[in-house]
Amino acid sequence: MIRYVFGNVDFNGNLKNNRNRSFRFGIRIMKQIEVVAAVIRKGDKIFATQRGYGEWQDWWEFPGGKMEVGETPEEALVREIREELSAEISVDEFLCTVEYDYPAFHLTMHCYLCSLVGEALHLNEHEAARWLTKDELDSVKWLPADVEVMEDVKKEWGGN
Repeated sequence: MIRYVFGNVDFNGNLKNNRNRSFRFGIRIMKQIEVVAAVIRKGDKIFATQRGYGEWQDWWEFPGGKMEVGETPEEALVREIREELSAEISVDEFLCTVEYDYPAFHLTMHCYLCSLVGEALHLNEHEAARWLTKDELDSVKWLPADVEVMEDVKKEWGGN
């Protein structure tokens, strides 16, 4: 999908000419969302969560969420995991950034390899969760952007 950004577009997607009159231009300006995701490792497994709401209900994802103004990606990730899972994590290293066009928005997702600090996990927002081995990674229905992360996760594990 190609995204265009123009300086003289009103909120309805109408392009304004030099006389400040609007006309319909036939483009769609996509909403942009920037998020962080935690690939939480424990031994030979990674943690996956199942969405319990919205259009993508029952699909699987790496936990995380939107960054707030002034937060670093690492700070946002620690906050989001605390909110979603009542858990403390260590953000160990950057894994990848995924750019993905969903039908209604463009997603930029910064992904980090993480580990738990302690054993406590509680699902505050998700329907279910699983610890998956390398051989089980393809056993769940991943969100499209998370499928792209899986390639980097498999490389981290040494192959596909």
